Amino acid sequence: MKAEALGPRVVLARFGIILAREGGALPKMMLPFKLGAGGRLGSGKQWMSWVTLEDAVQILRFAIENASVRSAINVVAPQPVQNLVFTKVLAKTMHRPALFPAPAFALRLALGEMADALLLSSQRVAPEKLEQLGYTFLYPAVSSALSAVLSVKTKAPI
Repeated sequence: MKAEALGPRVVLARFGIILAREGGALPKMMLPFKLGAGGRLGSGKQWMSWVTLEDAVQILRFAIENASVRSAINVVAPQPVQNLVFTKVLAKTMHRPALFPAPAFALRLALGEMADALLLSSQRVAPEKLEQLGYTFLYPAVSSALSAVLSVKTKAPI
């Protein structure tokens, strides 16, 4: 923000969990479901603020092209969900069961403090500023977002 005092417009993009088929958190979240062992994490009540990669890119483009975008913006979809809901939607989209919850104590045993920081913490964030500025989300709901992300076929290498 110190740069803004010198004249340039500054935008601080704060990202939620980015959903993309080929990278980031989603492939790691999908692995237990592929193995038939997916389920909620801990209580499943923790909030997940997410956004598709496609929306994240469009939001950054919107911020670059729109001079009224300043300071902090939350790069998240307008409908955060709790982990239990996300788990059910992901399982349904993948046509897999969601039968095996991962208890918080087991996650802490396996990952230590990282379990709380990465898997069990809760952040319910909304994109209020983006909505006020008129950004229209391509995928506002997690069900349509996961369907779109998982239906994308990767291109074969040349």
